[in-house]
Amino acid sequence: MTWRSPLALLRDALRGQRAREKELRNLVSNLPYEGLEKGKQPNRHFPGNAIKTTKYTLLLFIPMNLFEQFHRLANIYFVGLAILNFVPVVNAFQPEVALIPICIIMALTALKDAWEDFRRYQSDRKLNNTPCLIYSRKEKQFMERRWKDVRVGDFVKVFCNEIVPADLLLLHTSDPNGVCHIETANLDGETNLKQRRAMSGLCISDPEFKPESFDSLVVCERPNNNLNHFKCYAEKPDKEKVGAGIESLLLRGCTVRNTDTAVGFVVYAGHETKSMLNNNGPRYKRSKLERKLNIDVIFCVILLFAMCLVGSLGHFVWLQKQPGVPPYLVADSNGHLDSPGLSAFYMFFTMIILLQVLIPISLYVSIELVKIGQIFFIANDIDLYDEETDSRVQCKALNITEDLGQIEYIFSDKTGTLTENKMVFRRCSIMGTEYAHKENGNPLHCAILFKQNELMQHLSLLFIVILHVFIYMHIHNPPDTLPNLAKMSGSLRRFITSWQRKPKRNRIFSEDSVIEEDHFNPPVKTEGSGAISGLQTCSLHAPSQDGKPATTSDNLSYEAESPDEAALVYAAKAYGFTLMGRTPNSVTVSLPSGKELVFEVLDTLAFDSVRKRMSILVRHPITKEYVLYSKGADYAIMELLGTPYAEHLCGKQKSIAADTQRHLDCYAREGLRTLCFTKKVVSEKEYESWSVNRQRALAAMENREELTMDTAVQLETNLSLLGATGIEDRLQEGVPDTIVALREAGIQVWVLTGDKPETAVNIGYACRLLEEEDLLACTSILDCALEEVRRYSNDPRNVDTTPDISLVIDGRTLTMALSSDLQERFVDLAKHCRTVLCCRVTPLQKSRVVKVVREKLKVMTLAIGDGANDVNMIQAADIGIGISGQEGMQAVMASDFAISHFKHLKKLLLVHGHWCYTRLANMIIYFFYKNVAYVNLLFWYQFFCGFSGTAMIDYWLMIFFNLFFTSVPPIMFGIMDKDISAEMLLGVPELYRMGQGEYNFKTFWISMLDAFYQSLVCFFIPYIAYRDSDIDVFTFGTPLNTISLFTILLHLSIEIKAWTVVHWVIILGSVAIFFIVTLAYSGTCITCNPPSNPYWILQTQMADPMFYLICVITTVVALLPRYIFHVLRNSIAPSPLVQARHLDKLDPSTRNQWIKEWRSFRGGGQGKRSGLSTPPSPTLEMPVEILPQSPTASDITGDEFTLNVITENYQRPLHT
Repeated sequence: MTWRSPLALLRDALRGQRAREKELRNLVSNLPYEGLEKGKQPNRHFPGNAIKTTKYTLLLFIPMNLFEQFHRLANIYFVGLAILNFVPVVNAFQPEVALIPICIIMALTALKDAWEDFRRYQSDRKLNNTPCLIYSRKEKQFMERRWKDVRVGDFVKVFCNEIVPADLLLLHTSDPNGVCHIETANLDGETNLKQRRAMSGLCISDPEFKPESFDSLVVCERPNNNLNHFKCYAEKPDKEKVGAGIESLLLRGCTVRNTDTAVGFVVYAGHETKSMLNNNGPRYKRSKLERKLNIDVIFCVILLFAMCLVGSLGHFVWLQKQPGVPPYLVADSNGHLDSPGLSAFYMFFTMIILLQVLIPISLYVSIELVKIGQIFFIANDIDLYDEETDSRVQCKALNITEDLGQIEYIFSDKTGTLTENKMVFRRCSIMGTEYAHKENGNPLHCAILFKQNELMQHLSLLFIVILHVFIYMHIHNPPDTLPNLAKMSGSLRRFITSWQRKPKRNRIFSEDSVIEEDHFNPPVKTEGSGAISGLQTCSLHAPSQDGKPATTSDNLSYEAESPDEAALVYAAKAYGFTLMGRTPNSVTVSLPSGKELVFEVLDTLAFDSVRKRMSILVRHPITKEYVLYSKGADYAIMELLGTPYAEHLCGKQKSIAADTQRHLDCYAREGLRTLCFTKKVVSEKEYESWSVNRQRALAAMENREELTMDTAVQLETNLSLLGATGIEDRLQEGVPDTIVALREAGIQVWVLTGDKPETAVNIGYACRLLEEEDLLACTSILDCALEEVRRYSNDPRNVDTTPDISLVIDGRTLTMALSSDLQERFVDLAKHCRTVLCCRVTPLQKSRVVKVVREKLKVMTLAIGDGANDVNMIQAADIGIGISGQEGMQAVMASDFAISHFKHLKKLLLVHGHWCYTRLANMIIYFFYKNVAYVNLLFWYQFFCGFSGTAMIDYWLMIFFNLFFTSVPPIMFGIMDKDISAEMLLGVPELYRMGQGEYNFKTFWISMLDAFYQSLVCFFIPYIAYRDSDIDVFTFGTPLNTISLFTILLHLSIEIKAWTVVHWVIILGSVAIFFIVTLAYSGTCITCNPPSNPYWILQTQMADPMFYLICVITTVVALLPRYIFHVLRNSIAPSPLVQARHLDKLDPSTRNQWIKEWRSFRGGGQGKRSGLSTPPSPTLEMPVEILPQSPTASDITGDEFTLNVITENYQRPLHT
């Protein structure tokens, strides 16, 4: 046996523990070990509940902050030059003075970081000291403690309206059914309540829960940041395992609602809780303009090194040409002088120090300030404010505002983004017979049929049973009157009641309010049964009213997981079938006769994006049969029956399936959302066998999702079709106009939806994505269509008559199109399309489409959605926009910008996007120009001072020049300038595309050449004027400094497009500050920067008329080329942007009339239509068959056509 050291054994033990921890962790109750030392606690390895979000400590703040700031290359560059200036042989300025600019910038950054960290410290301290109740075995009751005292393995009690202190496995609630409701708005932004239930088979049946009785071993997965996923099981002493999932987990940070008390077992604490693991801080995105900026900074570095190399070589040549030792060269202590080569080498670094301002030290800080100002104006735009929800646009990504002006592709969700997501029940098909509920129709006949037909009653019952809708009864025993609360200390009572007093915007599924708010669909009365009307839905709180809870069907409020479900529940209620109560184990339904039925819920097979359906297994209260009810997408349900024309269906079944499919297609063409409903009677023997497998799957820790899905698929077979429904979801106001404007702006709009292709096409027509003349083609002509599109696009005769192409593709075909071997062909086809509609797509497919288009086409993308299924797509795009709609706030929280309605996207992009990009681009170009023009004055001076690295301007004034005199005007220019009015940008969307090239290689180098020219003029005119005079070096430099200020500020004045009072104040104020500071400095500093002497220089200059003459002539000559360039550009060959600025000067009525006439002319003068023939569009009543041969060009091409790549309801060959 090989001897091993104790250290090696300990290391192996720890390694084994970590390996086990990678998968599972075992937790036991802390109660048996209460009072023991920490080393004997079984859960001692897990972190405590105290959190620390601060980045620094008091003692290590300075070194840690410096370390963080030195991650920025610009800081390293300027600090390195400041340190280099301390080297005697290369210094250009007084070393201490050279440190001032970078020290000021780093000090301001450190103060900002310190303030932010102090606020985090205060927040942490407040949170860690929040009171809570933890069970004590010694005291035999729950004792008040602090959140920081909570440990894994403790038992914690929470009251209604109290925030959960840690991730708790729910063991007991005051509700007799073990139900607890929570609000997760602090975690995912969703204000609708979520239902949680205590672990079954443990302690929920005990009226008084005693934590000492809990003797199970809890085995759970490792901590992760998935808020919607959790796996664990409790192993009893008899080795029986009881599984639990997210439905039994109370997350830290969520609030308990509508439940008096709940007791949970702590499974994750502190930084291992799901809420803390999701607290990763804001995402950082680099804008397209920033990437270009970094390239230009590299060009400036190359230019700086070139100028330094010229200075070094010039110094070498200067020394070589001297006949003897120049008198201004001082020997060292030994009397030796450096050789010309060595002096030139030193001079290279001296020139870097002298010309360092060529790299703008304050550019990045100025950009951040400009973006903050731009965000302020965006957030306060009254046109982007929604009065109904009291919400304005949210800018959550501070560093990509300019990318709003660069968008080329938009990917949009449909439901809740283009539509209102307020569902209205319109039509249904039951056993092959259709029942329509028109807006103004009389449903009396339908109501009678509902009462006479047993199958129709069965469908109404199915609506109630299968839909995940809850009734929230108000709390009749509020926590502030509970006896338990009376026993609490004042701090805990104040904490809980303070949360009760916080105002909440409650929006409830009540039938009366729904009817009142439906202005488009008049209520359709039924005989003695309320109304079917606009069934509005939203994320809700439970109704909180005084008095006892409502018990009658006329005063019920529902909360549903989706608007579709709420619409169907109200539809059933309108026909006399009312949901009276729902618990995890039962559903209570009131019949038209007034009697109540209680269905025992045996199991629920939840919806997932793979199966596209959900099911519920119940015991029928009358027949005592085990019945499986299922609902889902039509193709997911029809697959379980076989296609409508499958051979195994015969007789009446075949007719019902075919009729139902025809009704579904009809609903889809009308733009209705469709669902199919089925049932299956399960034998008792089959159920018992299946239940064993189900419980085993629910208790599994490995592959639980796959096992539970297998059990669901195992049961969901041989279903009997009951019927289908059609639900209306109206378009939002302003959607068609917005989409038309975006397309006119040159932006391609794609819609990615989970609906049927027919529904998507109908919505496409309604929102003007598609035109009436479009042709629907089938999948077998994809290659031929691609080739025809290429030939047509490349034909020079068709430059002005390029056909408008729209592509409709379903999820299955999209999966193949996104495969590695077909990606290129798909993208090649899609880039020729005006519009693409992707139907039946999953959330993962949405994100893949965005990534493929962005990476393959190298375009700027924007994704917009409103639901959790849009989060991946939003995060994959260059800019993600969330709509605060009816499906919670997950999309908003994951987005870069948030708006209330899709129509706000029009102004956000066309106006604010254009302004932000144009302002910032022009400001950056101006910043480079300003620094190059000023630094070149020092460079030209080197030709007359032997390239000695000296400056003719006092260094303090050089520092003030960039920090104070010329820093504010470009910032205000970047925040407030408006090249074109908002009315013009909205009236002529084409200006958006034309303004996307403001910052490019050409404009950058034109500005650089202009800067070189202006610096030559500003240097040599004064040089010629003072030539052969006896003025000293600072007397020569002071006019140069003044001329530079005038030239740089007047240059900015030429670039400003829209003057305001603020511009005048800032520019005149900068000039005034320059003279005040310079006069004060010259009058007080005799030797502030020894050995130089700037004393009384400016005062003397201002008494000399030559000073004023030089300033006027030099400034005019320097700016004359730029002024002439602007005049010629604006008059001889004005661009559309320049013409738009001219039109802005007209009065509004004249301008609007011109826009109207221009658009009318443009709409009617686009050139002749293509002569290509367009065959009639196939209808969905007659399914398209795959063509055996490739069709000809004339068969598939028209002036406007849609390539429809769909596979649903059609017989598709295997090779497709």
